[in-house]
Amino acid sequence: MTHPHGGSIIGELLASYGVKCVYTLCGGHISPILVGAKDHGLTVVGVRDEASAAFAADAASRVSGITGVCAVTAGPGVSNTITAVKNAQMAQQPIVIFGGATATILRGRGSLQDIDQMAMMKPVTKWAGRVTKVGEIEPFVRKAFRIANEGIPGPVFLEVPVDLLYPEGIVEEWYLKESGVDVMKGAVGKVAQMAMKGYLKRQFHMPHIPMPSRPSLNLSLGPDIDSQLDTVARAIEGASQPVLVVGSQSVVNMLPAEADELAAQIEKLGIPVFLGGSARGLMGRRSPIQFRHHRGKALREADVVIVAGFPFDFRMGYGRKINQKATLISVNLDPVALKKNRRPTIAVEQHPGRFVAQLAGRVGSTPDWTDWTATLQEREDARDAEIAAKARTGGPLVDPVHLFMRIEEKLADDSILIVDGGDFVATAAYIVRPRKPMSWLDPGVFGTLGVGGGFAVGAASVRPDAEVWLFYGDGSSAYSLAEFDTYVRMGYAPIAVIGTDASWQQIARDQVVILGDLVGTELLRTAYHTVAEGYGGKGILLTDPAKIDEVLDEAKKLAREGTPVCINVHLADSDFREGSISI
Repeated sequence: MTHPHGGSIIGELLASYGVKCVYTLCGGHISPILVGAKDHGLTVVGVRDEASAAFAADAASRVSGITGVCAVTAGPGVSNTITAVKNAQMAQQPIVIFGGATATILRGRGSLQDIDQMAMMKPVTKWAGRVTKVGEIEPFVRKAFRIANEGIPGPVFLEVPVDLLYPEGIVEEWYLKESGVDVMKGAVGKVAQMAMKGYLKRQFHMPHIPMPSRPSLNLSLGPDIDSQLDTVARAIEGASQPVLVVGSQSVVNMLPAEADELAAQIEKLGIPVFLGGSARGLMGRRSPIQFRHHRGKALREADVVIVAGFPFDFRMGYGRKINQKATLISVNLDPVALKKNRRPTIAVEQHPGRFVAQLAGRVGSTPDWTDWTATLQEREDARDAEIAAKARTGGPLVDPVHLFMRIEEKLADDSILIVDGGDFVATAAYIVRPRKPMSWLDPGVFGTLGVGGGFAVGAASVRPDAEVWLFYGDGSSAYSLAEFDTYVRMGYAPIAVIGTDASWQQIARDQVVILGDLVGTELLRTAYHTVAEGYGGKGILLTDPAKIDEVLDEAKKLAREGTPVCINVHLADSDFREGSISI
């Protein structure tokens, strides 16, 4: 196919990889990418902050299993994505970031927004590449997608200078005008024009000279997988109190059908399972073998522990809280994470989700785990009852535990849950239950505030029929509340629930106890619902607990009709999460 410009080449390639949306904040450096994407059937989603574009690409990857893509303009457009890109790197999510750049002939000469973008992006990506000729666009894009997905998935940055994206005739006019060659006279002028046209010809017509490529690092199926499966299967067959922990990496790069199959195979295995990160929701709302509370106690008592796609980090007590006598099996794509902080009995360097899915077919007869499962269920029920007992249904303001218990009963079966904040959203994590795989979005181990608006854009764009809920703390909501403008323009209708306690409460609670001062943690009960209305959404103020059901039903109805909703909930004081600060 003959392409009118470099952006068209990129658009065709993105379509061939199954990408449905490109997330962006427009800029002259990247306009051809946006036009090229649209011309090849992709939806171009313009957001209000470049960070939201990268967060949206991340979310799209998580809920669809297809690599997310964003395009941002040069200079501050690229630098504004850095936190979001680092978040994707630490969450091991494959995304491709296209960054605009000054013309190749002007690099380093002081042109607009010309900075060393590669130096900024290399530390937060798996690979950062720079296209230098039109002929390199296709091979570099293919390389970017390959690297983003192979081995340990992660973000990739591709810098595409502006002169390689626009039509050749337009670029020639720019070159001549910007250089002043077009007004030069005599022999010197002719020589300068010839040199300029020669440079232009090389940029547009010199073929790409391929460099030797490194071997693929895709470890979804390694050469010794059969022996590893048999070894782990024997350990399970001899277990009396096994536990399976499934983390985010288990579902990365999985299509929804694969995630459903993984859930079915875990049910077949019958091992009590705890889910973390993006794996939350894998087993549906309720499963007889899924547990949510007292994971630490279960790990201390277990005799066989399989940790699939979850590092031995602070969330796992750095591995030291797992029974030291247990047979510990670690399955991870990252050879460092396999053994960091705690050396397992068996280390399996494979895609954890695909490995576990195959494991069920290798396990023969197993001991009766009924008593063990019953013990875990007894603890689960007791903790749920303890949480429910903390819910206060009376006024004058809204108790967060009571609110989330009512939300839990209202969630649709196709709901996607997004959390962005500290104290309020951590309360949600104890109570609300994701309904299906690939339907829970949290920032991950980086603990990033500000993911909410972009995550909601990404989720709504690739799952348009889903009921999208965004749980915000009042502090974190201000990072991306402006994306209500994007929802309205694009026809997305998430329901944002902002827990307003006029405080950075997760910090304030312990700061005042330890240091005796609230400095820096105090906010106002701002009218966030009015802000959302200013962007074209529907704002609802909720201060009366007696109206919770009425407000939630109204929000769901509005969302079904295509109107994004912001529920600003004024919270009563709560001691539910005392002493829970993570630092």
